[in-house]
Amino acid sequence: MKYDIEIVLKKLSLSKFRSSFSLTSKDIEYINNKGWETIKSHAADFVISRLVKIDLKKDGKQTPFRGHPVFIAMHATATCCRRCLNKWYKIPKDRDLNNQEIKFILTLIIKWLKKEVNNSL
Repeated sequence: MKYDIEIVLKKLSLSKFRSSFSLTSKDIEYINNKGWETIKSHAADFVISRLVKIDLKKDGKQTPFRGHPVFIAMHATATCCRRCLNKWYKIPKDRDLNNQEIKFILTLIIKWLKKEVNNSL
């Protein structure tokens, strides 16, 4: 699995649904107050607890649309559920995620968040 993050972000920006997500000033303030290391830790926790293991009964419902900047990023980057991961990145739904896939997802989420924060300056 090899994706160029910049190309992926460009493709996501062309999707009407994916491009409709953005951070609020409150989200950006939260990121700035917590710091990037904490946000990365939260992202890892969310990905591991919501996506790594197969739970197709909850698929599509495991990631809220608000409540944390990472949740918004997960929807914006199509990393919110196994169905979206399969549709956008061809990651199979019928097995647990591997380390390479987890690293890709986390890199994509953080890159999207950093772009959002930088665009707000």
